[in-house]
Amino acid sequence: MFSAIIFDCDGVLINSESILRDYYRRFLAGLGLNYEPHAYSQRFKGKSWPQFTKMIEAEYLETFGKPLPESSYDAIKDGTWAEYQRSLRPTDGIDALLDSITRPKAVASNSRAASLERKLRHTGLIEHFAPHMISLEDVENGKPAPDMFLLAAQRLGAAARECLVIEDSTTGVTAGAAAGMTVWGYVGESGGDTDLPDMLRDAGAHEIFAHHDEIRAKLP
Repeated sequence: MFSAIIFDCDGVLINSESILRDYYRRFLAGLGLNYEPHAYSQRFKGKSWPQFTKMIEAEYLETFGKPLPESSYDAIKDGTWAEYQRSLRPTDGIDALLDSITRPKAVASNSRAASLERKLRHTGLIEHFAPHMISLEDVENGKPAPDMFLLAAQRLGAAARECLVIEDSTTGVTAGAAAGMTVWGYVGESGGDTDLPDMLRDAGAHEIFAHHDEIRAKLP
């Protein structure tokens, strides 16, 4: 039995990972940085905004020998929310899964607090988690460090060993495993990354699920 369940947000609760991958790849291509879909996912999936921008800055500097234009950040953020307004939705089956869970639950995301709340409000999922919404600003170290999950367990009044984490990235799985929690990998929004299940297992996921209905059936 699990005393509490902690969900990642992007790619688990909402389809934002696939939206971001498509949009960011187009945007970065316009800057001269080209990534195939699979290569993009392997490199950036699950990373926080500070982690992502640090990596992009380094690769742009290495490729072009000059800093990334500062205006790029405002442009990419504005474009991201425009994409969300068009296409952001809950992942298939997540509403039924959340409705079936009676034990305490939280969301722990590498997003900043304002972004996390905005996405959950837009998709109608915030009522399932408020006030237990752990963001990058609540901890000293984001994923893959375990801080976020340990804080969520503390706020839910549950021991780490009794918590279940549901994650879709190696970054998040690594964090959950480091926290001493059981981690289930969700690959329903993998976008065709056929090696993602093996990557999540290698990172520490105990089981892999392709749909939230499978998770709902598995929960005791």
